[in-house]
Amino acid sequence: MEQNINCGTLPLSVVDSAPETKNIWNWIDENFEKIFLVTGLLAIILFITFQTTYRYIIVHFASSAGAAVWTEELSRFVFIWITYLALAVAIRKRSSIRIDIIYDRLPVRLQNASWIVVEVFFLILTLTICWFGWTQIERLREFPQVTTALRIPYIIPYMILPLGFGLMALRLLQNLAAQVKICGPLDTFLALVSAAAVIAPAVLAEYIEPLPALFGYFAVLCCIGVPIAISLGLSTLATVICADTLPIEYLAQTAFASIDSFPIMAIPFFIAAGVFMGAGGLSQRLLALADEMLGGLYGGMALVTVATCMFFGAISGSGPATVAAIGALTIPAMVERGYDKFFAGAIVAASGAIGVLIPPSNPFVVYGISAQVSIGDLFIAGIVPGILTGLVLMGYSYFYARARNWRGEARKRTMASLWAAVWDAKWALMVPVIVLGGIYGGIMTPTEAAAVAAFYGLIVGVFVYREINVRRLVNCCVEACETSATIIVLMAMATLFGNIMTLEDVPGTIARAILSFTESKIVVLLLINVLLLIVGTFMEALAAIVILTPILLPVVTGVGVSPLHFGVIIVVNLAIGFITPPVGVNLFVASGISKAKLEYLSRAVMPMLLLMILVLLVVTYIPEVPLFFISK
Repeated sequence: MEQNINCGTLPLSVVDSAPETKNIWNWIDENFEKIFLVTGLLAIILFITFQTTYRYIIVHFASSAGAAVWTEELSRFVFIWITYLALAVAIRKRSSIRIDIIYDRLPVRLQNASWIVVEVFFLILTLTICWFGWTQIERLREFPQVTTALRIPYIIPYMILPLGFGLMALRLLQNLAAQVKICGPLDTFLALVSAAAVIAPAVLAEYIEPLPALFGYFAVLCCIGVPIAISLGLSTLATVICADTLPIEYLAQTAFASIDSFPIMAIPFFIAAGVFMGAGGLSQRLLALADEMLGGLYGGMALVTVATCMFFGAISGSGPATVAAIGALTIPAMVERGYDKFFAGAIVAASGAIGVLIPPSNPFVVYGISAQVSIGDLFIAGIVPGILTGLVLMGYSYFYARARNWRGEARKRTMASLWAAVWDAKWALMVPVIVLGGIYGGIMTPTEAAAVAAFYGLIVGVFVYREINVRRLVNCCVEACETSATIIVLMAMATLFGNIMTLEDVPGTIARAILSFTESKIVVLLLINVLLLIVGTFMEALAAIVILTPILLPVVTGVGVSPLHFGVIIVVNLAIGFITPPVGVNLFVASGISKAKLEYLSRAVMPMLLLMILVLLVVTYIPEVPLFFISK
């Protein structure tokens, strides 16, 4: 009898372990990539910081010490791994750079169905690169190669192609399974039919001319909401299939080789530096300092907002990050002191655009890599346009507030209180000195300066201000990796897209067409400014840079504009795009913080937008302004 009872009943430990086992698997499913992202990002920050320290301190005192070349090589490979693992995290969150103009106007039912179409296309690209990534592994097994410094078999770093893209495919399948439950059988079937209809021409047609296939598929995929990076990759894949322009294996090889670059690593480092410093309390101290300097004037808190955004822009290099970090503090403060909430949201959104002008700047890094221009020179050239933009926004804020009698906080401000604020913010004020001083003093490359800034922000946040605990550190690392991955994958796919454009001589054809229409430098620059302002209304800045730079650069150089000057023009143009609806990301962030409707916020930002266009015209037609420090 006892035997029957024992056989028919699970032991208590087994009953308890079933939910525990399920919880463990759920935890692994949720955090698998994050373990590698946190470890990998911290490792490469430490490696490059060590490389810089080693070169200028250890070697200086010990002349017999060799160069630490292994750090750069190992960091590049870890960087590639965490980039593609971070993309798997972004897939789960559906956080990607895409055009939402049509999606936002669809009814909820069609929005849900559109996600099935988007993720089917995304799955096609990931499975293609996964498959041909594995063929690359087989080739390396047959013909082994090793890395230069560490003599690591190349098969190890290249393994990220089948593993990383395979993991992305798994995450996409998980998303699709969940989306099918939401949509139901009928909508799922219709979505799959729609995807098949888009795919059919590439599969069924014997031959399609390369350019119609390339640009046609890119436009269609962007319009239906496929992330821009994936649209670039898929349109390249479709062109390869339709026109046999390149071997299909080239896609997987380029997915690795195009981001195996030391300068590109500056992007995750600068993003990490901004995230660490925002979470570590540096933004609050910068705000307190600006309040001491400007808070007593008319529109004091608005002036403080602009000044703090300029300071924080010299740390983060990102427009939306600047709006999020500063707006969360200043918008509620302005509303509490009687400011109109639409003005408050608008001034933060406009000031956040300064974050991509004052160095360091992620758009300048991307342009520098795309156009083969010195990133250090681009940083210098962005200083004056950034300061000019800040000054005109301050002037507007002052007169607008004075007309409405919005005064700053009435309290005593003395030299002693100012010095106290400066002293409290000293760790934050050191960041531009470290980054810009290191680059322009010839001590560090931009990538090394970015890594040192990230390391510095981490140390200050954890040990000095003690506002970053373990949980916050993990979240900061994952956020930095995820944000940078969407940018870097965009660059990788744009390389594929750009190679076909180069094969078909698209940039040269466009340059010759424009120059045959007019050779007037003034007219050409005006036309390009109009084009960039229009593009900025519906395309994210970094995406526009990687797509348009190879097309427009031959045009402007043809009328005598230097690539350096054009870099400033394109970034100022696209900075304005941060506050132009419908894809003004700074407006979205400010709208969320201020709880103000986007249409009202868009109206409030219009005078600021016009002032920023005035700065753009000065920068465009008086090159001595942005190149002031270069000429010195």
